[in-house]
Amino acid sequence: MATAPSEQQLLDLKGKDVPVLDLLALFDARVRDDLTCLLIQQSLNAAGLSTVPYFGTCGRRASVHVVALGSVSVESTPQADEFEEDAEDTEDAEDPAGSLPERPLSIGDVLNGNGVDSLPPNSPLNTVTHLMRENNYSQLPIIEGKSILRGVVTWRSVARMYEQGSPATLANASEAPNHWAVAQESQDFFALLPMISEYGYALIRRNDGTIGGIVTAADITERFAGTARPFFLVGEIELRLRKCLGKAISPDSIRAVQSRGRRTGQISDLMFGEYVKLINGEQQDESLRLLADQNWSALQWTGADQVQFVRRLKRVKDIRNKIAHFDPKPLPAPMHDELHKFCLLLRQYVTDV
Repeated sequence: MATAPSEQQLLDLKGKDVPVLDLLALFDARVRDDLTCLLIQQSLNAAGLSTVPYFGTCGRRASVHVVALGSVSVESTPQADEFEEDAEDTEDAEDPAGSLPERPLSIGDVLNGNGVDSLPPNSPLNTVTHLMRENNYSQLPIIEGKSILRGVVTWRSVARMYEQGSPATLANASEAPNHWAVAQESQDFFALLPMISEYGYALIRRNDGTIGGIVTAADITERFAGTARPFFLVGEIELRLRKCLGKAISPDSIRAVQSRGRRTGQISDLMFGEYVKLINGEQQDESLRLLADQNWSALQWTGADQVQFVRRLKRVKDIRNKIAHFDPKPLPAPMHDELHKFCLLLRQYVTDV
């Protein structure tokens, strides 16, 4: 884990050109992930310093000029997928610390940002039920202005009105106030799951007091399906890779791609980037390149193109690193599709899983 040097060590860099690799080494770091960049930026800023260009996005082997903080506008720390690292150096840049959320998941994190449909208190009941039918809503809030919740109409409350023989009015078709499910956007997501399960929804009140959205039980199901499936796809991909590579490739070849201090020769000990090195016939290291061609031949995958396969495997590695750095936002659909297609491809070559 990266650690910060003393303030004096940082001040000694002022006015100097410092290689990015040396700056990382000063923080006992090897790669520029989210947490490392945040620590470096905060430490530099605390010492009244910054770098030109920004150390987080320039080339890995470039040098940065350390300057006074007031002399340059400080860029925000980029996300892990924005780093422009050298491909060979980041093959196994998989920091397990980055896979943990830095704060609790709030209910506001799962809102889609589209707000919530509502109607004012003077709306006819048939207007309310028509909007619910048209959009396949199970509930619709009745809001005065932007923040005053006057009621919530659900199909359950409408059915109850007719069962009781009450006049068909908006007031009679609304849930009683003690049945409204309302939460603040900053509330812990998991703590609210029982309420959403009971009522089927939760209206989300923004910090400014307005009703900013709704989270339904269907949203939870869809969201977790979209969040969990990429993890299972990557898990299956890694399982199949280990199955085929472990059978075809010798322990000595596996040791060749492992870093010093952990050359076990066991396929189960490899990080994802090292799978790439095992079969990448275009990498810079000549000895590994020749070995990779031998490893590929050992797989005996007739009809498979080594260059195209490795290119797709690199993309899977990049996506794997992205989802490992927990993000409350679902994985973009194109990336999800890439994982699914690669998994289908592997299933054609590795069937005994």
